[in-house]
Amino acid sequence: MTDFEVSRPVGQCSVTGRTFVEGENFYSALFAAGEGFERKDYCEDQWAGPPAGALCFFKTRMPRKEEPKRTFVDDDLLINFFTRLADSDDASKLRFRFVLSLILLRKRLLKYDRTIREGDVEHWEMRLMRDKSTHKVLNPRLTDDEIEDLTGQLGSILAGFVPDDDGEPVESTAPTEEAAASEEIEESPA
Repeated sequence: MTDFEVSRPVGQCSVTGRTFVEGENFYSALFAAGEGFERKDYCEDQWAGPPAGALCFFKTRMPRKEEPKRTFVDDDLLINFFTRLADSDDASKLRFRFVLSLILLRKRLLKYDRTIREGDVEHWEMRLMRDKSTHKVLNPRLTDDEIEDLTGQLGSILAGFVPDDDGEPVESTAPTEEAAASEEIEESPA
C-alpha cells in the first residue's frame, strides 16, 4: 500500500497563527514535502498570490459548525495539480498523478489517446480537452486497493473545508475502487 504524508489543515493562518472563525474566507496552498505534501492556509490579508513552490492553491471558507460537511473540488484545481506533478521524478508523486489522471478521465477532462511501451515501462498518452495539450502519464500498474487508497488520500488533501461562496465549484466525488477499476481504456491500434 502506498502512503502519502499530508499535513492536515489546522484551522489557522500559517503566517500569523490566528485561528480562522466560522464563515471566514482564506486561501490554501499545497507544497511538495519529502515524499508527501504539505498544506498551508493563509488569511485573506496575508495572501499575496501563490507562494513560490506551491503545486496548487485555492480559496475556501471555514465551515460553520451547523453546516453539513461537503466536498467540492474545482476542475481547474485538479488540472493544475495534475500538470504541476508532470515534472516529478518521485515514484509516489507519479502514482498520485496517475490516480489524478483517472479522476480527470472520469470527469471527461482528459482523454486517453494511446499506450506507449518502452521496455517494461508503460505510459498513457492523454489529451487535456480544454487546450488539446498532450500529456504522458506513467502507468504504475497499481492494484485496485492502491488506487482506492490513493484516491482517499487525494480527497483528504483537497477536502476539509467548504468552497468559497463567490465561486461555483463543481462537486467532485472520487472514484470508488469499482469505478476506477471499471474505467475501460482501450489501446489505439499502433
